[in-house]
Amino acid sequence: MKVLIVYYTKYGNTEKVANLIAEGISSIEGNEVIVNNVKDVNLKKDDSYDLLLIGSPIHFGKHVGSIKKFINKLPKSQLKAKSYAVFDTYMEGDSETAEEGIFSYTNMLDKIERQISEKIPTLTKLSQPLSIKVDGMKGPIANEDPPKCKDFGISLVKGYKTL
Repeated sequence: MKVLIVYYTKYGNTEKVANLIAEGISSIEGNEVIVNNVKDVNLKKDDSYDLLLIGSPIHFGKHVGSIKKFINKLPKSQLKAKSYAVFDTYMEGDSETAEEGIFSYTNMLDKIERQISEKIPTLTKLSQPLSIKVDGMKGPIANEDPPKCKDFGISLVKGYKTL
């Protein structure tokens, strides 16, 4: 399976999650994983992937603008994929806001998925999204969450094999 993981990060947390997911995918023989910051992805390069994995921090209840722009440009790009999955990082303080009813992470991940399915309806959603907690704006990733990232990568490979 050939996988492209695209992420945006400001403090490195979402990048760490992307790399941990890549470790999980790579732990199963026969998979090729490329991990790129969204600003480094060349949409003019003709390339195909079995899985496009997109990661964004949640800022003020939304995925970041660079990820939104990336998704919007995908239909006219040379980058092709068969399936997709998404992940995010969030802070504890944001989850308290969610409990107050302002937003929820499920809704934010739904928005990313909805944007992808509207822009590229031919992509197959491979998995439920992964949401990873970070302890403060600059991190680190919450102690219990790094194994979830690797397990998510492994589950993506197993899920793809059943398509």
